Amino acid sequence: MCCMKTREEALAYGLSFPDTYQEAPFHDENWQLVRVKGSRKAFLWTYERNGFINLNVKVAPEWREFWRNAYSSVIAGWHQNKEHWNTIILDGTIPDKDIRRMIAESYDLVTDSPSKRIYEAVKKIPRGKVATYGQVAALAGDKKMARAVGNALHKNPDPDAIPCYRVVNAKGELAGEFAFGGEGAQAKLLEADGIEVVNGTVDLAKYGMK
Repeated sequence: MCCMKTREEALAYGLSFPDTYQEAPFHDENWQLVRVKGSRKAFLWTYERNGFINLNVKVAPEWREFWRNAYSSVIAGWHQNKEHWNTIILDGTIPDKDIRRMIAESYDLVTDSPSKRIYEAVKKIPRGKVATYGQVAALAGDKKMARAVGNALHKNPDPDAIPCYRVVNAKGELAGEFAFGGEGAQAKLLEADGIEVVNGTVDLAKYGMK
């Protein structure tokens, strides 16, 4: 898929996140929102304007200008706080993966989800070291959510910035090959970091993050 263009695609992606629901709160069918259950906070606004579907998404201050500069169809949030919201115009010029990433980031900002804390923890693993799922869970604030670490890393929205290949199991074993784009991919990434991989395993005593 090249580029998300329809409201249906955007809403379907927004509703794929946990504990979300759709609402048209303004008695105007043009405005369809996706909110988080419990807090009822909206992280995705959809509406048609000037012939295109627009999406309003929450954005972290450090990413606000990045997205606006990267794409002419990402502008300051229309009808919302322009410091904290961006508008994505679905005119076919923005790659699908970046639209999805911006929606996912909006969800994480609104929910402060475990995934967000997991990704921040993974960013702390230095080059030349690995961490176990349990270590990442502890860094993310809950040592019991090692399984959630695996789930979050499988959905990594930004592999370039979140080095999930540096995460191994408690025995130092690498993940399944599907996770990093093909056979031997995780091993190659680790070896590029200067980490020795022997029979699909890393020596935690030597390379494990302390």
